[in-house]
Amino acid sequence: MDKQLFRGILLVTLGACSYGILATFVKMAYLQGYTTAEVTTAQFSIGLLILGLLNLLQGKDRRAAASAAQKQGRAGAVYKLILAGSSLGLTSTFYYFSVRSIPVSIAIVLLMQSVWMGVFLEALLHREWPSPVKWIACISIWAGTLLATNVFYAWHELNLTGLAWGMLAAAAFTASMYSSGRIAQHIPALKRSFLLLCGGTIVVLLVSFPQLMVKFDYTVWRSGLLLAVFGTVLPPLLFTSGMPLTGVGIGTIIASMEIPVSVLMAHFLLHERVNGYQWLGIAIILSAVAMMNLRLKRSGAPGVLTKG
Repeated sequence: MDKQLFRGILLVTLGACSYGILATFVKMAYLQGYTTAEVTTAQFSIGLLILGLLNLLQGKDRRAAASAAQKQGRAGAVYKLILAGSSLGLTSTFYYFSVRSIPVSIAIVLLMQSVWMGVFLEALLHREWPSPVKWIACISIWAGTLLATNVFYAWHELNLTGLAWGMLAAAAFTASMYSSGRIAQHIPALKRSFLLLCGGTIVVLLVSFPQLMVKFDYTVWRSGLLLAVFGTVLPPLLFTSGMPLTGVGIGTIIASMEIPVSVLMAHFLLHERVNGYQWLGIAIILSAVAMMNLRLKRSGAPGVLTKG
């Protein structure tokens, strides 16, 4: 295997694993008595601080190059990135609300609905009817979701509020991936990540403020540091470095491994049970993502981005 390709696969895999363990850490923070407002505020604040420091530690030459690049519509690009980043804050908030009410293994499957949502958003905005391959992939994802959420055998145990939050998280993530991937590409990746996180932090603080006024335990920073590193800092850097080496199609398939990683983490650390039908549903979803991206790669079209 080509060394550059292997390096790219390794980086994307690490990024997917980072995202995969995130929900379990959130659930563990809930078990310690922390609220969603405390968890999201700690994660985004610490993540913003770390990315800010990383930007400051960049070499003078890189900062000069970044400054020159940003002159191309500097103010407008910055504002657009911050606005696009607001959906990151909504994604985490909605996702963590869902994790509070439903198992991690179901919440991560709901988040993956962003794949078919992205297909329909692209079709709506570009006024292009989805190809047969995309339709087959979307239908496969729907079928896999019904199995993965165990809706046929334990529908009475499912929390409808948690399911609704999970779907809202998928919708917010779809908007985040579509907008952030198309705005201000001339700005360096580290700077882009910082600006996107600025928008996300603003939204998180606005949403969390009423609850933070009632309760805020400063010891949440210990959990917040883990969430910031594995959910805010490492994944964007790993994906940004690895995706160009693997290509979006192959990279997206590898990134979808976030689902089994998340499910396995929840199984071993939270003792969540996942039956055979749920694993079959997860396998169908992963196969649909692979089919869509491999076909698009052969046709020369851009792949469908999943988380990261």
